[in-house]
Amino acid sequence: MVVRILLAIMAMQVAAALAIWYAAAQYVPLDLALLLAVLAVVLVRGAINANNFRMARKFGCAVPAEHRLDPAGRLCLFCGEFRASMLTSSWTMLRHTPAPFFAAEARALPVLLVHGYGCNGGFWAALRALLRRERISHDTVDLEPVTAPLDDYVAQVECAVQRLLAATGAPRIVVVAHSMGGLVARAWLRRHGARNVARVVTVGTPHHGTGLASLGIGANARQMRRDSGWLAQLAQDDTAYRPLITSVWSWHDNIVVPATSCQLAGASNIAFSGIGHVALGSDPRVLSCILDEILAASRLTRPRSPATIN
Repeated sequence: MVVRILLAIMAMQVAAALAIWYAAAQYVPLDLALLLAVLAVVLVRGAINANNFRMARKFGCAVPAEHRLDPAGRLCLFCGEFRASMLTSSWTMLRHTPAPFFAAEARALPVLLVHGYGCNGGFWAALRALLRRERISHDTVDLEPVTAPLDDYVAQVECAVQRLLAATGAPRIVVVAHSMGGLVARAWLRRHGARNVARVVTVGTPHHGTGLASLGIGANARQMRRDSGWLAQLAQDDTAYRPLITSVWSWHDNIVVPATSCQLAGASNIAFSGIGHVALGSDPRVLSCILDEILAASRLTRPRSPATIN
C-alpha cells in the first residue's frame, strides 16, 4: 500500500515536471527548461519541509540553551531533514522488499524494526546496513493498512517477533521503532508482555501525542493527537514495562511537537539536537546510540533455561 501511494505521488511529480518543462521550453533552451522543471519540483518538496518546521515552532516548546542552534545549525537541520525525507520517500521506501538478515555468528540479539506513520520497512535502510556490518540479525515489519487503529498492528508485530525468534533461536529480541511504531511497540508490550523482548528503543515517538496529528488521516492519526484517550489509556496500562524502554528523540523534531512529547516517565530518555524527525532514522549519532542500546541489552540477556521455554 505505501509503495503504491509513493508511486502515485512520484507520478504526479514527474507529470508536474514534464508540464513545467514543456511550458518553459517555449521560451528557453530545452536543457535549461528541464533544469527549471526539476528545480520547481524540488522547491515544492522543500517548501513542504519548511512548512513542517514552521508549524513545529507554533506548537513547540522552549529549547534549553545548550541545545539551541545558531543560523548555521538551523540550516544544517533543514538540509539534513530535507535530504532524509527525499531519500526515504523517493528511493529507499520505494525499493523496499521485506527480506530478513540472519548473521551466521551474530554478535547481539536479533532486532525487529518497526516503522512509523505512512512508511514501510524501507525507512530503516541506513540502520539495516549498519546491522549487517555489525553481524546482527534483523527483520522489518510492514504495518498495514496505512490508516488502521494502532491496536490493529499489534498482531502483526507479534507474528514478526515469533518468526524472528524461531528463525534465530534467540532467547529474546530487541525492538527498534520509529515515531508511531514506538506506540505500536508499547501496545504490543501491553498485550503480550515482556517475555520475548530485552529492550524497546523508540525513536522520535510521540508518547504524549503531537500537535500535527490533526493534519493526518485515519484512526491511527487521531489516536496520536495530544488529547487522545487511547494515549491516556496506554499511559495507565504500560507503566510496568517502562524500564525496558529507551526513548531516543530530538529537541528539533519537526513532526512530534512539542518535542518533549517524546519523553517517557520511567523509561531511559536520550535527547539529541539539530536532527529532524525523518533524519533520526539515518543520522550517524542516532544510529550509534541505537547500536549501543542493542549491544547493552544483549550483554544483559542470558539464555533461558529449558524450564522457561514454551
